Parts: sequence; structure tokens; C-alpha cells
Amino acid sequence: MTMTRLVPGSSLIAVVDIQERLAAAMPGDALEKMVKNVNILLEAAKLLSIKVLATEQYPNGLGATLPTVAANLSTTPFDKLTFDACGEPRFAHALAEAAPRDVIVVGMETHVCVFQTARELVRIGYRVIVAADAVCSRSDENRTLGLRLASDVGVMVAPTETIVFDWLERAGSDAFKSISKLLR
Repeated sequence: MTMTRLVPGSSLIAVVDIQERLAAAMPGDALEKMVKNVNILLEAAKLLSIKVLATEQYPNGLGATLPTVAANLSTTPFDKLTFDACGEPRFAHALAEAAPRDVIVVGMETHVCVFQTARELVRIGYRVIVAADAVCSRSDENRTLGLRLASDVGVMVAPTETIVFDWLERAGSDAFKSISKLLR
């Protein structure tokens, strides 16, 4: 896969199913790390004018988006029943309207909804990056397998810092200074 620099104006973040009842089943340290990195990406999105879409899998059963993530969302999540976010017509329509080149996928669970969403995004022609430290599953084994499955179908797997610094391109800007503080 040829990978050129990520450009804020042609990027979109897809926040997949970071919900209260699902979060309760995640290992504490993994959940904390994921939320921290998702919020770094969402703060960077605000500073760099990057579009964000979000989903909630069966919110009646799994609850709303975690308040600590919802506070940084610039959009209302689409509720869905499909595991692949693109299977929800409102999400697919919003994605098409946003017309990004690159879609950065974060959320839960890595081996189910994150993987299926990333796979479909690749299939329909987007360049997809899964932020490896901004996803989790109920077990680390399933998280690791989900990342491997994503990589096998053409998804780039990268840490949050790689994504953010690629967007920034250089040091010295006000955005760089603000984002650097988030990474400490």
C-alpha cells in the first residue's frame, strides 16, 4: 500500500461504539488508554478542522457514548444495528458527503465493529488507518487479532502519535504546541 502524508482537510475520524455498557466489559487499563488516545485524536480534530462521525451499536442495550468521549465529539452519534458502521445508511450518507480520502477508525471492539467497519471502508475505496492505541476489545488477544485482520485487508495500523504528527507535518505552529501538550 502506498501511503502519502495524512492531510487534515482530506481526513475523517470514525468513532465506533465507545459506549457505557460495552466499556464496562473492557479491561480497565485498556479502556483508559483507548479513551485517552481517542480524546487526543478528537482534540486534534477540533484544532485542525478534521471531520468526525460516530456510531453507537444498539444504544438501548449498550448505552450511550461514554461521557468522557462524548464531551469531545463534534457530532451526534448514529445509532446502528449493523456491526459495520457503513451498513447504517445515515452513516454511509454522511461519509459520502464528507468525501474524505483517509478515514481513521477508533473504538470498540477491535475484532468486531472496528474490523468490519475498516474492512468495508477499504472495500469501498477509502484509505483506512486504525489507531492501534485508540481501540480495544474485551481481551487483548481479540484486540491483537482484530488489528491483524485489519492489516490483512489493507488497513494501515498506526499509533495515535504517528497520525497526529503526520497531520501536523511540522513543529512550531500553535496547533503543534497545543497537541504536544495533549501527548505528555
